[in-house]
Amino acid sequence: MKDELIKAARKIVSDPYVLVNVVSRRVKQLRQGSKPMVESLEKLALEDVALREIIEGKISYELSSGKVPY
Repeated sequence: MKDELIKAARKIVSDPYVLVNVVSRRVKQLRQGSKPMVESLEKLALEDVALREIIEGKISYELSSGKVPY
């Protein structure tokens, strides 16, 4: 992953654990055949595509209440 993309994405998704989860879920979707929502003139790794999608506001996420059922 490119450092500059990670830094830019961290401005949008400040929690690094959440960022990793959002990126990994999107990479899984891309590997399963989903089309990228951003265009690039250069060949990007799937992780970088996911980061660019976050930076450009193409991906949103929602956190659960955080309550764990017993």
